[in-house]
Amino acid sequence: MINNISGILLLDKPLGLTSFKLIFKIKKILNLKKIGHCGTLDPAATGLLISVLGKATKLQNKFMLKDKIYSSSFLLGTTTDTDDLYGNIISKKHVPNLTVKRMQIIINNIFKGEIFQIPPIYSALKYHGKKFYDLARKNISFKRKERKINIKEFKILSYDDIFKIVKVRIKCSSGTYIRSIARDFGNYIGCGATIKKLKREKIGNFNIEDALEVKNLDNVELIKNKIIDYDKIEKCLKLKNL
Repeated sequence: MINNISGILLLDKPLGLTSFKLIFKIKKILNLKKIGHCGTLDPAATGLLISVLGKATKLQNKFMLKDKIYSSSFLLGTTTDTDDLYGNIISKKHVPNLTVKRMQIIINNIFKGEIFQIPPIYSALKYHGKKFYDLARKNISFKRKERKINIKEFKILSYDDIFKIVKVRIKCSSGTYIRSIARDFGNYIGCGATIKKLKREKIGNFNIEDALEVKNLDNVELIKNKIIDYDKIEKCLKLKNL
């Protein structure tokens, strides 16, 4: 066991595992009293999760507020109650004839810069102290407030006209829900859409390429080498390099 660790550890969260369970695994492996993470990823999402260890937990909000970069696939013509393929299908509609150029024009005009979005009903946000997804599972109605976000980059990478899948890359402010972007984009073009795949690639200047994979969690020496020391983090933050 390892004690008295303070720093950050970049993790590559796999599909199907909750952020909480991944962090709990790290807590047990490193025998930590204090640990947290900087931005929940849904079980259906993969990618970069920053875990903060020991004294570094007090820096959690600094990393939470950093811009994020995601790669994602939108499935056009299908809507679900969770805005991803883990939910129940609400509707299936015909997808109009679309081109990458036409969709990029729509994105540039409607879905870039400062915009407002309504978060997914299945999310960890709270309404009167109760998490959205808990209320949704109990079929309790409640009003979700619009949130202002900033979409700094939104680029279509490809479009599969046969399977109706749009691959995108998005750079956005903290608090942005990519599931909501997919939903709203699909609604705008009139056929609906849901998330097929979602991966977080970057938080601030931290990249997924530097993250520890779950398959290596039994390698304590590798975990130790992956931890960025607390003193180094504080120095970098003061220099605004992170």
